[in-house]
Amino acid sequence: MWTPIAEEAEQAARVLHPDGHALPRPAHCRILTIANQKGGVGKTTSAVNLAAALAAYGMRVLVIDLDPQGNASTALGVEHSSGTPSIYEALIGEISLLDAVRRSTQSPDLLCVPATIDLAGAEIELVSMVARESRLQQALSDRVVAELDVDYVLIDCPPSLGLLTVNALVAAAEVLIPIQCEYYALEGLGQLLNNIELVRAHLNTDLQVSTILLTMYDGRTKLADQVTSEVREHFGDRVLRTVIPRSVKVSEAPGYGQTVLAYDPGSRGAMSYLDAAREIVEDQERVESGR
Repeated sequence: MWTPIAEEAEQAARVLHPDGHALPRPAHCRILTIANQKGGVGKTTSAVNLAAALAAYGMRVLVIDLDPQGNASTALGVEHSSGTPSIYEALIGEISLLDAVRRSTQSPDLLCVPATIDLAGAEIELVSMVARESRLQQALSDRVVAELDVDYVLIDCPPSLGLLTVNALVAAAEVLIPIQCEYYALEGLGQLLNNIELVRAHLNTDLQVSTILLTMYDGRTKLADQVTSEVREHFGDRVLRTVIPRSVKVSEAPGYGQTVLAYDPGSRGAMSYLDAAREIVEDQERVESGR
């Protein structure tokens, strides 16, 4: 028997396999750092699901897992046990970033540079290195980007404002900040914005906060709408119209080594990330005019 849920799932499948509905690829590769030093805001979840959604629209996407926990690597089905060639070796100059790139099990156009537990000590090792703030920028050179032929690079940061996050900010042109629709949503955000301004002033003049993504939205609460209004008032058109709902499916997917688009393509979470990814693609002109 045909049901609305079945219809929604079929519509999702049509989007996930566009059949000619791919979005136009950007003229130049867009590098976005996904940052928020506050934990539990949906940073890694958003990184991997936006990457999967962009790949579904015909983009070639590289995810760089810069969090020693390796959760982005897990969600993309990429091996990240100790000894695996990873972002750690690329940062300290032992290998080329190209040697650490792995293909996700979920799409041929979804690539990942995994993080291993070795990355946990990188903050200390980087302190004494020459050009310690720009090691990732050097590893992610124009030549490497061209050889990978990627349209988007999404960098998933650890929940801190240490040297790894600074490297991510120096390597990118854009920052995407996930903000949860809950109490204290904007707590600590001022510190992140100050750090971004410092990096912009001294290390990367191209850097801009291009995108704000509201996550964990629960339409049953007044609080969610209050936070949404406050964030939109503060950040204007940089806030995506799409909000990511609080979703069991989104939470369950990483446990199966999958993004929510692979785990349950008909779910509200999957559809929301597809909508958010479309907005990011369509926002390119606004972003470029803001530089």
